[in-house]
Amino acid sequence: MRRDAPAGIEVFLAIVREGSLRGAARAFGVGAPTISHQLKALERRLGVDLLVRTTRSIELTDAGRVLLNGAEPAFQALDGAIADARAIGRSKTGSLRLSMPISAYRLVLAPVLGAFRRQHPHLRLEISLNEELVDLAKGGFHAGIRLGDRIADGMVALRVTEALQPCYFASKHYLDAAGRPLRPRDLLTHSCIRYRYISANRVQDWQVREDGQTKTIAAPVTLLFDSMEGVRQAVRDGLGIGWSLRDMIADELRDGSLESLLDPFVDKVEPFYLYFPEQHKRLEVLRLLIDALKARRRGLSFAARDATSASKR
Repeated sequence: MRRDAPAGIEVFLAIVREGSLRGAARAFGVGAPTISHQLKALERRLGVDLLVRTTRSIELTDAGRVLLNGAEPAFQALDGAIADARAIGRSKTGSLRLSMPISAYRLVLAPVLGAFRRQHPHLRLEISLNEELVDLAKGGFHAGIRLGDRIADGMVALRVTEALQPCYFASKHYLDAAGRPLRPRDLLTHSCIRYRYISANRVQDWQVREDGQTKTIAAPVTLLFDSMEGVRQAVRDGLGIGWSLRDMIADELRDGSLESLLDPFVDKVEPFYLYFPEQHKRLEVLRLLIDALKARRRGLSFAARDATSASKR
């Protein structure tokens, strides 16, 4: 018996379909008295008799015929809608909408995207690249990828990288002109290119590890961006010192056009996590993406983390 069905109507339809109360009871796996009770309760609520019961048969009253003619097509449509909804959840086709910053795209999704598309050519991926903390439900997204301290409360979160190494960095051209900072306090005398969190409208803290303690440096703000890519480009242009995930500028660090600064004073930051609302955990298209990320990150724990302590910035 479907608990979400209008009370008693499904029982009434089963009695008519099976031709008896006992037949309906067998169909639902309950006793005949239960079916009789449900039918009587429905008739009391409606204030009319729906069936005329004899020792050999049941017959519809006029009210019963009206209810049957209206309710049976509606229940058939409901069954069809339920089947369609289940099919969408189990389908390996359709759309998967994701939200993430460009750093997450480059470091997490891009390395698996080609193989994923070849393996699932009928799946449509929609990817929104943005720094802002997005409400997945309001934005119509199935999942997102963010740093671990940037995940909203109540989400299922699966780790998809190890802890990440950030760095302070600048162009060789800038450092040759302005000098190289040797200790964190030296940043106070430099042009600093900072990042502003869009959602919280505040400047990102610059933190260092010094004398066994984590400290926040009140570095001056000479340029301020709400895009980490904007920060990186301004640093490439020789306009000052910035902060970035090291992997995002790895090529330029290798070729010497950018230099990493103050490395002994910089700690790792939270890993990237794939996160999504609880109600999406059975979505087949999302599971396919999780499997692709797992295949690339063999040995990496994908256990769900408790995101309730994640700070909202």
